[in-house]
Amino acid sequence: MKKTLYLMRHGETMFNIQHRIQGWCDSPLTKNGIQQAKKAGQYFKNQNIIFDHAYCSTSERCSDTIEYITDMPYTRLKGLKEMFYGELEGESERLNCQTPKECETYYLQFGGESSNTVRDRMLETLTSIMEKEDHSSVLAVSHSGACFNFLRAIQDPMEELEKGFGNCCIFVYEFTDHQFYLKEVIRQHY
Repeated sequence: MKKTLYLMRHGETMFNIQHRIQGWCDSPLTKNGIQQAKKAGQYFKNQNIIFDHAYCSTSERCSDTIEYITDMPYTRLKGLKEMFYGELEGESERLNCQTPKECETYYLQFGGESSNTVRDRMLETLTSIMEKEDHSSVLAVSHSGACFNFLRAIQDPMEELEKGFGNCCIFVYEFTDHQFYLKEVIRQHY
């Protein structure tokens, strides 16, 4: 049975516009972020996409985003959280590493996570969700780094990264025979 996962990044936050590192720490959606989430909800309605289940990260920015998209019940899961950046949480993005390869170990020195840990956590969490019998059309709201690392588990993510993972972009995955396949990435021009 072919199933579809709509994996989405949360709306714009205060820390996004302040260029602060935002992993497990949180900041509220901006007015623009709220509009982005509402626009995504309208996109799903216009496309007649109906979800049978909805999930989000335990971060407030993700639960707020999902509540602007749909009024259906949803489940918050720690497995969908962003990478933990340790002592760099809330600091300037200037302190970030510059390449995905560096991210594999860079944040460990600050008490943070390896990007491989995030990749494996996202893959395990989303596979577990999609393998449930009654889950054929699922919305999951997560984070930029988490979405990138999940894509990294499936295929080379660099082409999509170069196009950008803007707030509320939607990754559409087909899930067949216990495998994910990226069908398309819908960016916020819908």
